[in-house]
Amino acid sequence: MKKLNTSPISGMQELLPEKQAIFNNLKNKIAEVYHNHGYLDIETPSIERTEILLAKAGGDTEKQIYKVIKTTEAAEDSDQALRFDHTVPLARYVVEHENNLAFPFKVSQIGPNFRGERAQKGRFREFYQCDIDVIGRGNISISYDADVISTLLQTFKSFGLKTPVLARINNRKILTGLLEALDLTTYSTDIYSIIDHSEKVPVEKTTENLAEIGLSEEDIKKILAFINLHGERSFVVKNLGNLGIDNSTFTEGVSELDQVLYLLETMGLKDQIIADMKIVRGLDYYTGTVFEFILPEHKSIGSVCGGGRYENLTGYFTDQKFPGVGGSIGLTRLFYVLNEEQLLPEQSTNPIDYAIIPISENELDFSFQIANKLRGRGSSVTVVLTDKKLGDKLTYAAKLAKNGIVIGESETSSNQLQVKDFTTGETTDLNLDA
Repeated sequence: MKKLNTSPISGMQELLPEKQAIFNNLKNKIAEVYHNHGYLDIETPSIERTEILLAKAGGDTEKQIYKVIKTTEAAEDSDQALRFDHTVPLARYVVEHENNLAFPFKVSQIGPNFRGERAQKGRFREFYQCDIDVIGRGNISISYDADVISTLLQTFKSFGLKTPVLARINNRKILTGLLEALDLTTYSTDIYSIIDHSEKVPVEKTTENLAEIGLSEEDIKKILAFINLHGERSFVVKNLGNLGIDNSTFTEGVSELDQVLYLLETMGLKDQIIADMKIVRGLDYYTGTVFEFILPEHKSIGSVCGGGRYENLTGYFTDQKFPGVGGSIGLTRLFYVLNEEQLLPEQSTNPIDYAIIPISENELDFSFQIANKLRGRGSSVTVVLTDKKLGDKLTYAAKLAKNGIVIGESETSSNQLQVKDFTTGETTDLNLDA
């Protein structure tokens, strides 16, 4: 008989139970922080109509989506695909349910997405994204930009990482206004792309790239001076003012950036934020605040979170205006890089709290009773049912659980149990009445 290839498809994450437990723990912490900050959780279908997914898509997106093929199809099911992010399905969701939603709509989405791009180290074809967004009807306060960023900062704090995270924040109106003032708007797409990649190449290469698209030496100097601005709110805002740019879009962008940073400072987050003119974000729908999170001591990892404000989420689906602001944690990639860099906090690799080890079949009834009592207290419990020697049962249990409880004839008759910590080897009494 031909043996099939049992390895997972390239670009798909598959974890052993102990690693899956750590991954799930991160996912649960994200969901908890989002909920505690007032974000309402929703789930949109993994399968959408292809025309919905490609409504605002560009570049290689159409080549990267996974089409859904059915052996028998109704006409309305003939062109469907797996979602590649949460943003497009959210836009459809808002339009579909707008009469039943309270605006501003604070929403979270945690789930897998799919992109058929080339699999590489730290990049996956199936990946969990953890999004939060605030959607307004007609308009939305700039204060929500700070709300999204502060929520995401708190999420990373909940991970207990060995190194702090830093939020780099900008406003796209600032660069837009600068290019308008310098009469360079015709080069804006190229300039945004060059700035977005400027940290990955030497400054000489950035200079060369700006010259290649036709910018003068004077304009290049001004743009380089601009993108090198970063630091605390007061420093950056002051130096932006010193550039002498007479443009309303530029002024509005600086004012919005100042407001967002000020609000974050009042939340006690001054040490976790900076203004940074290099942050422009590649997606074309960002129109105001943009941000990326990094681990300063591990810059080679790149961004571990990003997002921003968009003027109209649903423009391809309705004439009504739904502006918003949001951010996303790519959990699959984040878990991969944190695990590779050994930045995750130390924790037990055994996800189960207790393993109950009955010495013989005579103790099974009592073992199940104890298991149910422990589960009633919120603990995870497994009962070892293998027909082996006690030593072998203990070895097996230590691979599964943090603690072990051996139950023999004396424990059953006395109802006095002891718990062995498999990590330390210490034994303590178990009090089920506490």
